[in-house]
Amino acid sequence: MPRAPQPALSNVSLVDRAYRIRRNALRMGEVQGQGYIAQALGIADVLAVSYFHAMRYRPENPEWEERDRFLLSIGHYAIALYAALIEAGIILDDELESYGTDDSRLPMSGMAAYTPGMEITGGSLGHGLGLAVGFCLGLKRKQSSSFVYCLFSDGELGEGSIWEGAWSASHWKLDNLIGIVDVNNQQADGPASQVTGFEPLEARFESFGWHVQRVNGNDIDALVAAFDAARNLAEPKPRIIICDTKMAKGVPFLEERERNHFLRVEPHEWRKALELLDAGRTA
Repeated sequence: MPRAPQPALSNVSLVDRAYRIRRNALRMGEVQGQGYIAQALGIADVLAVSYFHAMRYRPENPEWEERDRFLLSIGHYAIALYAALIEAGIILDDELESYGTDDSRLPMSGMAAYTPGMEITGGSLGHGLGLAVGFCLGLKRKQSSSFVYCLFSDGELGEGSIWEGAWSASHWKLDNLIGIVDVNNQQADGPASQVTGFEPLEARFESFGWHVQRVNGNDIDALVAAFDAARNLAEPKPRIIICDTKMAKGVPFLEERERNHFLRVEPHEWRKALELLDAGRTA
């Protein structure tokens, strides 16, 4: 039976949610002067649809038992998830300025012990999907209707643990698991598709018994349709949404940088980035 998503938290549009997530990420990046900003800007639309359309949770009670779980396998994307958690009201906006500093609840790599709404510690890449399988099995035993969303990257597809997780999820017919792959074709060693060729990605997951959709991860309408289809699928199988995203989406001069896996931004450029993001919102 289809399960009802989180009721809308307000009348703010998903486009505006994504804009605010991007703005939060830029403000946090400015605190350190560097970071995984391009990934945060690229995945903002996916996070907006996840948190403000698809997921069920209570901002005032991040550990509510009936919540949907969002697992961030890519620990260095923490800045993106913090930006979404701030927009969702799970983390206070006042904490934004503490990003990456000593004793902050917002370390540069996500840690579940520190941050409300951070379900797992995901710094060691490739383990999130296997953890998601365990979460889903536990929820099944509790007869819970909650979903588990697991975000991982194309750079993690070279890890054998990802495919062990994919195989296990299919074996257990985990219809409460929705995987999300961020395909931005960039990792520390260069283009992800050249480091470990992962295409044809749809066919690979289909061969493991998953329901597969591939969409433009910066198209809000396409994402809404994909998340709805994944949640409402009647077949007892895990579901995956492959999201092709653009690194640094919304800030043209950062989009154009050849290597933007880890960005170092000059002090005067942060203001320029925010101004361009604001201008794109009103254009």
